[in-house]
Amino acid sequence: MIDDLAGKVAVVTGAAQGIGLTVAKELLAKGAKVYLADIEGGDFGGVAETYGADKAITVKLDVTIPESWSALHDTIKGDCGHLDILINNAGISPAGSIESTDFELWRKVISVNLDSVFLGCNTLLPLLKKSSSASIINLSSLMGIKSDANLAAYSASKGGVRLLTKSIALHGAQFKIRCNSVHPGGVRTRMLDEFIKTFGDEEEAIKLITANVPLATVGEPEDISNMILFLASDASKWITGAEMCVDGGATLV
Repeated sequence: MIDDLAGKVAVVTGAAQGIGLTVAKELLAKGAKVYLADIEGGDFGGVAETYGADKAITVKLDVTIPESWSALHDTIKGDCGHLDILINNAGISPAGSIESTDFELWRKVISVNLDSVFLGCNTLLPLLKKSSSASIINLSSLMGIKSDANLAAYSASKGGVRLLTKSIALHGAQFKIRCNSVHPGGVRTRMLDEFIKTFGDEEEAIKLITANVPLATVGEPEDISNMILFLASDASKWITGAEMCVDGGATLV
């Protein structure tokens, strides 16, 4: 069932790179029509040229602004009339302890990582209700279950995503809308690369990051997209409100 997503309509935020772009390409390859949304714009890996502009629709979206979400809602409503898959992937992960994080940075992290999930689900729910098998996948984090002294705002935002997901799952069940959260560990994306820079020595940083990972490796975007695709497909039709950890076993220690 995962191999055939023909006819499905999906939205992926933070889709210009990393996990978002990887999962968007997989959705397109399996037949879905995908709205790739990102504040940065760009060519989104040339997806329109590869899959066709009628299947891969690239849009500029500021996930922190309600009006930006409303414009996306209206576009999808006019084009398709419904939405089957919403993947709230956009996020930032600046480091900072409770002492070193100022209020401006706190508000920015909460806005991008948590407010965006609320806005996306709140705004697009009417379109998801029109699907016969809708699925929302919210990207939380390993740090939404555990925490770190140097990731105060990030941990708080991702913990919020974790519990907001369960509330949405309970509400959405009456409409046959599933909602699950995915909790990646350290994955090789630009966000991780930026975090590594704070250590100065990449090799030592990787050793530190994987020190408490039983499988002793950094994840790849494909590791996360495989889980997202499963949750987006009808193969997971009886799963909702779940926390799917894709972290090399890091939550075990």
